[in-house]
Amino acid sequence: MATASSDGPVGVVREHPLGVTAALSVVGYALVGGAFAGVLPIFPPLSDATVVLFSDAIAVVNSLALTSLLVGWYFIRSDDVRRHRAAMVTAFVLICLFLVLYLWKVGGGFEKSFVVPEGAFLAAYAGIVEPVYLVMLAIHIFLSVVSVPVVLLAIVLGLTHTPAELRDTRHAQVGRIAVLAWSVSLFLGIVTYFMLNHVYGWVPRGEEALLLLLVAPRPLRAALDCEED
Repeated sequence: MATASSDGPVGVVREHPLGVTAALSVVGYALVGGAFAGVLPIFPPLSDATVVLFSDAIAVVNSLALTSLLVGWYFIRSDDVRRHRAAMVTAFVLICLFLVLYLWKVGGGFEKSFVVPEGAFLAAYAGIVEPVYLVMLAIHIFLSVVSVPVVLLAIVLGLTHTPAELRDTRHAQVGRIAVLAWSVSLFLGIVTYFMLNHVYGWVPRGEEALLLLLVAPRPLRAALDCEED
């Protein structure tokens, strides 16, 4: 089987996978850091209701990405390289879509802080529930950060080498790390999403006022109604 040409952009990527991975990783980190710091005024502003909608959309995208990732792992275990590649490329496209939605939500809207309203599930154990949530969130964020270069390297190698050539690269080893870190990160992200948005409640980070009742999560609305009574 003929190898890919060393000419053109694809050839440069093929010959320098580590350098390309490092460059793409830096760009990704800069985009996220810039969005959080508010120094990238490129995101259209979002209403409170749209921020909530984006949170739901991100959870759907992450669920699809996790499914694609696990399906891709199954295919390579079955030695079905073609379907493995399709599933992994799908997962990568979905995670890129997640990044766009997430950066837009942060840059054009706001972040949320976790609260346990009275009457919510296990509210009496709020002193345990909140630390558990924060630990899962911390692991999710840590794995999201450290998995960026390994995921990118696996993708770069996979897209620029034939299956036969990949046997002489670190694609398999890097891919195993990427799948593990990426899967755990996505899973914890989905769990914390449900805890934050559907089981307990939240307030806009950096603000003292709660959201309007129209956009607050149901458990938080119930707690606010009780306080008003």
